[in-house]
Amino acid sequence: MRLLCFLLLSLSVAKSALAHEFWIDAQKYQVETNEAVIADLRNGQNFQGGALSWFDRRIATSLALMGDQRHVMTGRAGDLPALSYQPEDTGLLRLMHQTTMDTITYREAEKFEAFISHKDLDPAALEAPIYPLVEGYTRFVKSLVAVGDGHGSDAFGGLEFEFVALANPYSDALPEGLPVQLWYQSAPHPNAQIEVFSKNSSGEVLVTQLRTNAKGLVNIPLQSGYQYLLDSVILRRPTEALQVEKDIAWESLWAALTFARP
Repeated sequence: MRLLCFLLLSLSVAKSALAHEFWIDAQKYQVETNEAVIADLRNGQNFQGGALSWFDRRIATSLALMGDQRHVMTGRAGDLPALSYQPEDTGLLRLMHQTTMDTITYREAEKFEAFISHKDLDPAALEAPIYPLVEGYTRFVKSLVAVGDGHGSDAFGGLEFEFVALANPYSDALPEGLPVQLWYQSAPHPNAQIEVFSKNSSGEVLVTQLRTNAKGLVNIPLQSGYQYLLDSVILRRPTEALQVEKDIAWESLWAALTFARP
């Protein structure tokens, strides 16, 4: 059974190229006090995708944070759903997850160029690309879940590429939307494209594109009863050591944030 799970995971990862998002999908974004938080790791497009199992070699870190509490989440190979955590208190729970680097090969310039165009990335990160082209990519994802009253606040958690919500989507009024700041290497990340996926209770998804300002800030319009996925990508040249170790020509970092609006 574990071998079968591994093969299915490998197939899912093999299909994850060309702007497929990766996110934490909580089964319930609002749970009662003393209720476990269960979440899937998903990979797909337009807020629809398959659930991936827990495999240590694909996970750099997986954390559950609430206030000053910090818990390292672990799992067994093949666990599905991948994430499970029993909160000890009530408030705003932050799930944070970073993958290890994986690679994918672009054999055609058209596919690479379509990816660059869709994510509004700077092709200057590559010098005269030669195909086949190997990309190394790493995912940095966060999810906000309300436990009990859901009160509390998000904060920068130390990921290299990270969304930080500057208000609470569960307890704050937010008539003008949710202010969010995007961070890269411990500093606000300006002028970055943000894709916003909003999904209603019928599963219908609306996709919009916004952009951070000079301070890395962006305001997300909200509707009651919707789930949200924010996604952003950075393209950069790998270090020489990483280029040799992973045999990659370029590197992408993906940040994602999920939450719901009651």
